[in-house]
Amino acid sequence: MAGGAGATWEAAEVRAVVEAHCAAADVRDWSAFAATLADDMVYDLPQSRERVLGKVRYVQLNRQYPHDRQVRIERIVADGEGRQAAARTLVTVGAEEMRAVHFFTFDPDGRIAGVTDFWPESYESPAGREHLVERY
Repeated sequence: MAGGAGATWEAAEVRAVVEAHCAAADVRDWSAFAATLADDMVYDLPQSRERVLGKVRYVQLNRQYPHDRQVRIERIVADGEGRQAAARTLVTVGAEEMRAVHFFTFDPDGRIAGVTDFWPESYESPAGREHLVERY
C-alpha cells in the first residue's frame, strides 16, 4: 500500500492486510502479526469492557492467550476508500467453535489502527491480563 496523508487503497489491499493479520495470529507469528499494526493502535472488546492501547500490549495480549486457537476467515468486507474493513471468522479453541465479528480501521500507511471484536456470548475478562488492559 502506498502511504501518506489522505492515501486510499483498494478494497483488495485492505483485505490482504486483514488476511495477513489473521494468518499471523493463527500460526502465532508475532513478528508478522505486529507488522500489520500501527504503533498506537487501539483494541476494543465491548463485551468485557476492555481496551488495549498500543501495538506492544496488543501483541502481548495475544501472545499470552492461554489456548491454541485456529482462526479461519469466512468473509471480509472492505469499504471503497480502504479505511475500514469487517471480518467474520470461525475461531476454534480445542473442540469449541465460535464465530466472531471484527471491525478494523487503518492508518494512512495501511496498518491496522483499531480493532473492535464482538464474540457470540458476553463474558467477563479472564484473570491475569490486568496489566495489559484498561476497563471501561
